[in-house]
Amino acid sequence: MTRHDGLIIESSMPTFDAVIAEHTMVAADPATTYQAARGLDLLTVRTPLLTASMWLRGLPARWFGKPAPPVPRLVVGEGVGLPGWLVLGEQPDREIAFGAVGKFWQPVIEWCDVSPADFSAFAEPGWGKIAANFSVVPYGKHTSLLSYQCRTVTTDVVSRRRFLRYWWLIRPFVAHIMRATLRAIAVDAEAAAQPVIISSTGL
Repeated sequence: MTRHDGLIIESSMPTFDAVIAEHTMVAADPATTYQAARGLDLLTVRTPLLTASMWLRGLPARWFGKPAPPVPRLVVGEGVGLPGWLVLGEQPDREIAFGAVGKFWQPVIEWCDVSPADFSAFAEPGWGKIAANFSVVPYGKHTSLLSYQCRTVTTDVVSRRRFLRYWWLIRPFVAHIMRATLRAIAVDAEAAAQPVIISSTGL
């Protein structure tokens, strides 16, 4: 899906039960910033809190003998590559949106595979849907505003109640992960935007 009249995330999930967004300014042009967001390997984003929270989140799966297989890379621009996750659409140099359907409030997450075309209308009871995006807009002459938004909606009252209890607990960790991700993108974009300096030595 490619759109030019608004954000893809808005059409993919116009209403939601919860939303969180983080923003940062990047000293790079929008195209460079967007490519850094699109090409970031999310598995390389690391902070002590993030590592601890991911370890805790995976503990129930390990306890029940259902650990997720290791993923070598996790790049949104390459199609995400995780069960249940998919790219919802892209507007070059402006936005890439991705999402998933799952029961992510359970100790061991259950995922449901749907197509991008079916994502917005999916309403089978008992599930939740996540839609997220990276978006970039110009901010002054030499700076970009990079945003990371995540929306969640459930498909029935019981699932909504379960999700909101879970969301109350994990929201601070989600915000931390999003901020760390934006920092990593900014570092990559600003490094790519630096002029190449060629040095030479005379005879």
